[in-house]
Amino acid sequence: MAEVADIAGVSRPSAIDGADQCARATAASALDTERAGFGPLAAVPVAEWHALAERAIEPNGYYMPAWTLAVNASARGRTGASALGAWREAAPNELAPSQAEPNEAPRLVGLLPVVSLWRACKIPLPALASASPYGTLCTPLIDRNFPEQAIRRLMDEARAAGAHALILRDVSLSGAVMKSFAHVLRQDALLPIVLHSHLRACLDARRSADDVLHDALSAKKLKELRRQRNRLAELHGAVRFAVARSVEEVIDAIDIFLKLEASGWKGERGTALAQNDGDSSFIRQATRGLAETGQCEIVTLHAGDAPIAAAIVLRHQDRAFYFKLGIDERFAKFSPGVQLTLDLTRHLCADAVLVTADSTASAHHPMINPIWRGRLRIGDVIIPLYRNDPVVATIHAAMKLRRALRELARRAVHRLRNR
Repeated sequence: MAEVADIAGVSRPSAIDGADQCARATAASALDTERAGFGPLAAVPVAEWHALAERAIEPNGYYMPAWTLAVNASARGRTGASALGAWREAAPNELAPSQAEPNEAPRLVGLLPVVSLWRACKIPLPALASASPYGTLCTPLIDRNFPEQAIRRLMDEARAAGAHALILRDVSLSGAVMKSFAHVLRQDALLPIVLHSHLRACLDARRSADDVLHDALSAKKLKELRRQRNRLAELHGAVRFAVARSVEEVIDAIDIFLKLEASGWKGERGTALAQNDGDSSFIRQATRGLAETGQCEIVTLHAGDAPIAAAIVLRHQDRAFYFKLGIDERFAKFSPGVQLTLDLTRHLCADAVLVTADSTASAHHPMINPIWRGRLRIGDVIIPLYRNDPVVATIHAAMKLRRALRELARRAVHRLRNR
């Protein structure tokens, strides 16, 4: 129910019947959450969610239930999200009809955590935006066996709730989910609208780490990094890379990570996870929950007895997700973040299950981009729910203006910091 109260006190409307209701766009921005396929995120059955994640056509570590529910429970500014759910009635087993369960429960075949466009962007128009999971990836979970049905049902539920569009933020534009959305939209004479896109670093984990690193870094750079590592060992003790996997190991390692992250520039700006009780609670709960299913690792680089860098890595199916890195700034001259990333690259490439690792980093990240030379095209996309809808055109224009204003503000802040 959080989404209804979220929109400036507007009373709940009935479901909007189509684009001809555009004159009621602003008043209809409070969306109807009294539906089986649209309700509180916390109410989604966890067992069904887990099963869907295993069948997902495209992995997303940040929309796994242990992570997303922990974000939704306490993360700063990210609690109280809703969910669009696509449910499919059980059908008889085509291969063995006699074995079908006549009263089998419906199956969850699609899931997208959402917030109103007002909450996401402060735009008072009737649309739903993918909820931020504290990681820069919001790809919906779509059942690989029923992608078209799942997407159609998600869109139907959004329409019935009063939305004119879905805003998919931070999705892989060339991934299986967006291809499925584009296919469904084409059948309805609709087109997705890409608001903006950028390239971010990823790792092809099927290659040998030696090949990856030698192709990415010059012989001179690799020699300099080896010199730094040797010097670090001479001054502070043996350099050791450790991987925490078990629940007990992850619980211990998260304390190390939080201390390291808060010791650097994030601590100075007040954005470290440990500096907010809600964020600290979220990351502890999320990493522990994922460790229970073998889907979280915390990697740490030690010099002697001192941890000097740590990072959180999520796993979903054949993909890893490099969440956050914390370093001890006192060791900055030895490039601890780069050293840890080199070891992490070797670790991921040695895993026969992994195909790709997503850096989930910004477009021009100065540390990861030179090392992981693969690129994913990530973007924000408007999924229109009606043809020739002037409300969608208004949403598009408003979001373009918002992005332009934010870019001007970002540049101004950057100039001030440089001064």
